[in-house]
Amino acid sequence: MAPGRLLIGATPLGQPKDASARLIEALATADVVAAEDTRRVRTLAQLLDVTPAGRVVSLYDQNEASRVPGLIGQIADGATVLLVSDAGMPLINDPGYRLVTACIEADLPVTCLPGPSAVTTALAVSGLPADRFCFEGFAPRRQAARRSWLRTLADEPRTCVFFESPRRLAECLDDAVAVLGGDRRAVVCRELTKTHEEIVRGTLAELADWSAGGVLGEITVVLAGGVARADLDALVAEVSALVDNGMRVKDACAQVVAAHPGAPSRRELYDAVLRARA
Repeated sequence: MAPGRLLIGATPLGQPKDASARLIEALATADVVAAEDTRRVRTLAQLLDVTPAGRVVSLYDQNEASRVPGLIGQIADGATVLLVSDAGMPLINDPGYRLVTACIEADLPVTCLPGPSAVTTALAVSGLPADRFCFEGFAPRRQAARRSWLRTLADEPRTCVFFESPRRLAECLDDAVAVLGGDRRAVVCRELTKTHEEIVRGTLAELADWSAGGVLGEITVVLAGGVARADLDALVAEVSALVDNGMRVKDACAQVVAAHPGAPSRRELYDAVLRARA
């Protein structure tokens, strides 16, 4: 008997009409629908006017390991299994990784029904560079871990996308201001594609002020990439060379700062040059 296959199906973030024709067909024909929340997938199917033909079973973080062997056996016996999460693309901070890797290890077919993802949707509407980006999942819950994580993003040149709980958003943005500086650009996307969608753009300081009164809904944050700080000793040497050729220290510092993204302020460089030449 030929094996079946695993279908990874992206589900709408909020608007049922965003469901792809392939997802609708798979809901109607799959032998098994493995859903993060069976109630939500049944509600989605009802809104799409489709009746699942196969069994609908739960597959979430706490039961995925125990569910995988049975699902693998069914696929091996010829069943088509549709994997869906509550919203967006499975595996992207959602269950499904164990099932996919088990299929690959068993040499069983795996394919994807592409569609909505909060990560790429937020990136697209952010207005920040999208040619290179990284995804960081959920920000750490505790402040010490969160600040340590933010420090790893200080010099990250790529745009960064991450999720945050609405209850912790204000604290997270306050920490981002403290670690990354208030001038770094960011975007908070709230309730993407839903009726009360809100896209708030600004500096980290502005967004921290905006969120201080409390925020509701699903939150995705897009953070502008950092600019690596230039090497201070190298800049001091460059200024000194200009000064030795007759330029005033103040003017030399201004020229060097303008020529090097990530350079310190003119005042900081000026003080460093004076210390070096003392």
